[in-house]
Amino acid sequence: MTAEFGTPHGNEQSAPPICRFYRLIPGAPAPRRADRSAEGTLPTDGFRYCEPVTSASSFGWYIYSPINFALTWDGTVIEWTYDGADAWLPLHAAQAPDFQEVFEAMVPEELKECSPPFLSQGLMPGSVQIWSGLLARTAPHWALLSRTVINRPKTQSYENLEGIFESDTWFGPLFTNVRLTKTDSPVAFHMRHPLFQVQPLLRECYRHPPFEVLEAADLTTDDWQRFSDTVKPNTDLMRSLGHNAAATRMRLRQEETRR
Repeated sequence: MTAEFGTPHGNEQSAPPICRFYRLIPGAPAPRRADRSAEGTLPTDGFRYCEPVTSASSFGWYIYSPINFALTWDGTVIEWTYDGADAWLPLHAAQAPDFQEVFEAMVPEELKECSPPFLSQGLMPGSVQIWSGLLARTAPHWALLSRTVINRPKTQSYENLEGIFESDTWFGPLFTNVRLTKTDSPVAFHMRHPLFQVQPLLRECYRHPPFEVLEAADLTTDDWQRFSDTVKPNTDLMRSLGHNAAATRMRLRQEETRR
């Protein structure tokens, strides 16, 4: 029986989960909480002193490729190969190796012909949709933003396109779309490295949230005091490095303690 949202699930969680991931491809890496250091790639001073950067890096979960594979693109045709294959294969839509039989064995009879493709060539030149091997379901009013891995150096010859899954109602394959940016050179994807990052969003955050633009004359005495509290410490040349990051972390710990 599928667990419902609103009750804790698993020993590691003390609060009801916002998202549940379901693994369909056996052996696919499990999602992992995103890392404040962007997997050790942030500069040391950024990791130690810049709370906005580390908070952004750790927002959400890393999602991985279920197998090791590679793509190549000559400007027109995309081909792919994977660990254990002895040739490059033209890509239109492709199942993960041996997955069709696994899928047919796990699903109801009426779904046996609905196996999600692992790779699908997109409409844009050089674009490929990559399935993580997972399904995802979020609590009511929550969605998932799918995007590139945050603050990690872009060393591969592709870019992730961003998208929002209405995953509280749309229950389907969790995927990313990539656009190859280099031709005539293999682009490798490894299970060990995050393929993309997903972040939970309340629907009200992206469904045309209201905003307004004011002028300096509209700032109140309290506004100016808050501004002063933020910027005035920067004029103290003897202040400790990362004082704002330390204060932010202390405030967050206090808030968690009060809950």
